[in-house]
Amino acid sequence: MSSDRDVMMLSMARTPFGRFGGALKSLSAIQLGALAMAEASLRSNIESSDIQFVCAGIGMIGANVLTATRQALLLGSGLLETVPSMGVDRACCSGMTAIGMGMRELQSGEADVVLCGGFESLSNTPFLWPRQRGIRPGSVEVSDPLLLRADFLDTAIARYTGEEAVRVGIDRTEQDEWALRSHGRYFAAEREGYFDTERFAVSVDEDSVTTDESPRPDIQMEKLAKLKTVYSSPTVTPGNAPGLNDGAAFCVLATRRYVESRGLKPIATLRGYVQVAGSATSGSYTPAVGIKKVLGKADTPLETIDRIEINEAFAATPLVSTLLLADQDMTKARALREKTNMAGGAVAIGHPLGASGARLIMTLVNGLTRRGGGKGVAAICGGYGQGDAVLLEVA
Repeated sequence: MSSDRDVMMLSMARTPFGRFGGALKSLSAIQLGALAMAEASLRSNIESSDIQFVCAGIGMIGANVLTATRQALLLGSGLLETVPSMGVDRACCSGMTAIGMGMRELQSGEADVVLCGGFESLSNTPFLWPRQRGIRPGSVEVSDPLLLRADFLDTAIARYTGEEAVRVGIDRTEQDEWALRSHGRYFAAEREGYFDTERFAVSVDEDSVTTDESPRPDIQMEKLAKLKTVYSSPTVTPGNAPGLNDGAAFCVLATRRYVESRGLKPIATLRGYVQVAGSATSGSYTPAVGIKKVLGKADTPLETIDRIEINEAFAATPLVSTLLLADQDMTKARALREKTNMAGGAVAIGHPLGASGARLIMTLVNGLTRRGGGKGVAAICGGYGQGDAVLLEVA
């Protein structure tokens, strides 16, 4: 049953995702965010002055600046300086959370058009030097936030993710096989021009960056099998996990009332959004928890879902989550995996923390559009046991 407050997507735009220290390293997170904001606004075919709210996810210490979202808006987004904005910190969930916040603005009647997404430049993440107090001499320890550690949990994410995968029976070989498939599906999609509708070229100095940098065309099982695990993980290696990346992704959302009053053609309808949280080490399966919750709220059976996107924080994440969604039934899990990340995932594409949640939604809309419509769900884990999920439909 339709409502004037139904949330519809008018446009989507993301930068290519760059490698750590790669082609996008000279652009700050704020610059990347401003570029994607401007492109998404342009593609929406509406007046930028109609956008009433901006929400952006930034996963790594606020891009090391004061109110990064506001700075990106003012830098070159093309939006009015009177538009309120907000930054979201839910680690890898942040970009999807920003879209969820935008949905709530629209559903509550606070706005009719919003611009939401996220951005990240891990290449420009600074080292942290604690402010010294007192005058006594002594050593100072510099820390690197990219190690992704917490004071309350002296275990690397890669380690407890690998341990959780092994606990449910998913071994190193399966994770390497998923990584190989992620790359294979990505390159198959890339050859078909799949990502052209979500990605736009970024000018850097005199060059134009047009494609994602992380996917490896020479990846092979033999090479993956030779890689050593990291951080004492039983299964996680540099081959079955994404790298550190730079990028930005934004979309314009509007109410059905606004869309229909202007005769616009939406590209998707967002049917539901949820946040979930569990134990600090539950990241490998919080996407499954989120998917179950968002489908339950919408009274939508999992069997009716045509495509699934689960962020590959590690190859283990979609493997564990699909197994949980299938209630430990391997036959059902394999069927779910066939329609999960059908154009590849973050192990291939890359994972700029703040942008990934928005990228998942774009890739889902993209895939459903190419198949002629259908229902899809996207989910992501992040930040010591948090998760987000979005249910959407393409007519």
